[in-house]
Amino acid sequence: MALQYSKSAGFHTTAITHSKDKEEMASKLGSDLVVTNGDKLKQNGGADILLVTTNSYKSVSDALKGLRPDGRLVLMGVSEEPLVITSELIGNRWHILGSNQNGQEFLYEALDYVSKGKVKIISETFSLDDIEQAYEKVSTGNVRFRAVIK
Repeated sequence: MALQYSKSAGFHTTAITHSKDKEEMASKLGSDLVVTNGDKLKQNGGADILLVTTNSYKSVSDALKGLRPDGRLVLMGVSEEPLVITSELIGNRWHILGSNQNGQEFLYEALDYVSKGKVKIISETFSLDDIEQAYEKVSTGNVRFRAVIK
């Protein structure tokens, strides 16, 4: 959804993924460019904002290589791994923000994108009988989108 919202808001959008099977989907969801790591992101001009939705802080540390000076790292994904930040944080004047969503003032805008068809919810549906499988997929980070129990 982050890719869809970014593109709908008019931003040049780059996805970073280490999974080859996610590249085509990232493009379909609005990514102008898909790269595999922070070095590739930097080679393609870098990013002003890294919006992190992953549960792997190892990949976040790698992606930081592509953050421009005065850039912002917005963490929305949670990981038990330590987040490794180098001295580049100071030299590049990076900002690190934690966020669980935006405030209510942005809800109208977000819902407007959905009502106009610019953002579509994609989910993986499980029956109540398969709730253990759903829980396992969510807890291991193997649900591609939203997990919904019917």
